[in-house]
Amino acid sequence: MSLPGKARALKLNQERAIMFEQAFKNIDDVLWKDAGCTSELDYTEQTSWLLFLKYLDALESDRATAAALEGRQYTHILDEPCRWASWAAPKGRDGKIDHNAALTGDDLIGFVNGRLFPYLHGFKQKASGPDTIEYKIGEIFGEIKNRIQSGYNLREIIDHIDELRFGSQTEKHELSHLYEGKIKNMGNAGRNGGEYYTPRPLIRAIVTVTAPKLGETICDPAVGSAGFLCEAFEYLKTQNPDRTTAQDRALQERTFHGKEKKSLAYVIAIMNMILHGIEAPNILHVNTLSENLADIQERDRFDIVLANPPFGGKERKEVQQNFPVRTGETAFLFLQHFIKVLKAGGRAGIVIKNTFLSNTDNASVSLRRKLLEECDLHTVLDCPGGTFQGAGVKTVVLFFKKGTKTRRVWYYQLTPGRNLGKTNPLNDDDLAEFISLQKTFADSAKSWSVDAAAIDPATCDLSVKNPNGGEETVHRSPKEIMAEIAALDAESAEALEKIRGLL
Repeated sequence: MSLPGKARALKLNQERAIMFEQAFKNIDDVLWKDAGCTSELDYTEQTSWLLFLKYLDALESDRATAAALEGRQYTHILDEPCRWASWAAPKGRDGKIDHNAALTGDDLIGFVNGRLFPYLHGFKQKASGPDTIEYKIGEIFGEIKNRIQSGYNLREIIDHIDELRFGSQTEKHELSHLYEGKIKNMGNAGRNGGEYYTPRPLIRAIVTVTAPKLGETICDPAVGSAGFLCEAFEYLKTQNPDRTTAQDRALQERTFHGKEKKSLAYVIAIMNMILHGIEAPNILHVNTLSENLADIQERDRFDIVLANPPFGGKERKEVQQNFPVRTGETAFLFLQHFIKVLKAGGRAGIVIKNTFLSNTDNASVSLRRKLLEECDLHTVLDCPGGTFQGAGVKTVVLFFKKGTKTRRVWYYQLTPGRNLGKTNPLNDDDLAEFISLQKTFADSAKSWSVDAAAIDPATCDLSVKNPNGGEETVHRSPKEIMAEIAALDAESAEALEKIRGLL
């Protein structure tokens, strides 16, 4: 492409990004006014089901065009009255929404709640299997509800959604970037939103260390917003630019797998993967922990497990019966599942509370012993406080390979040189040294190794004890503190201005 051509393409991409960003902002502004939506979680959920239907319309249009070019008859997934172009955005000859034909007000709410959602939920029974787009439609619309109470607000949101385009990979990339931003805001908003968001720089580092290869299967049994699977997809594409059609098909259909218990997270995971380029994600809406480990066969296993399981939760006694080491701690049950579903020689990168390394209860000791005896726990990344915004716990990342005993554990103590927070989040540069040193398990001021023979067999204590002086105390400068106060004041002022506009 010539330089003028590149400049035009760059300008077009920038204009598109600005347009998409404005559309997302406009949608949030309308949702703010609606009585049925009260938090970032609601905003993300409601945007997600509408985005999904807009995407489905684009997918059907592409498939119909491809069929026509090949001389084939295309059978639509949705009946004509329930297609986006019929009820949401009927167009006039000028290509713009015909507001005389488009539903609005009570008519729109009545159609969505009384006809559209029940119709879409019915797809779950029609689907040939959980890996089909039909199954995803039925699962999504059986689990979430339309929370938008005003049909006029819904009409306004639909008009903004219709401005978005899924036609090119560049457009999907821009949308995925904005959608990730919504997920991040949802996590920062508190409640249970933080369960769905793991900082993307940390995920990218974990993916890089586990180094997936084309042809390997990757699973996140606690998938949340599917950040691990999306970043693994991006990694594989970047590392393998000259892929064959067969390899691309394998990436689409057989590489990525996930499981999610919560309805909102399931919807977000599906939409996030779609925007990253996976048409029909292999995400199951199930409680992973309800599976009995004794029932897992070789066909159920994966080459790589990447996960940040929810911790602090409690599981019922009947669920605990599915595990050799019985405990109410959700994360400890997940860890047993991860080990079980790995193939021999399989690799894992798992985020877990740092207290797991030293707790003296029977379950913690038994699990550490299991990890050391059945896997090669080769790397422990110690994350600083503030890595997970809003979370009051410190975490570590365990990297292990199944099938051989641990001989030596390499530790790295991540110390970015500043306090992490909302205005000072973790970034890729913070993890660059870890990624570089981990390749050779090199010693440094922040890294060291411990022989497995030196670990107390009675307690299997794996505590992070830096022999080089430990974690330094970082004091923020007055300038940094003032910047964070100013940012928080600006957020408060914006919220008050919105409230004032409602009065």
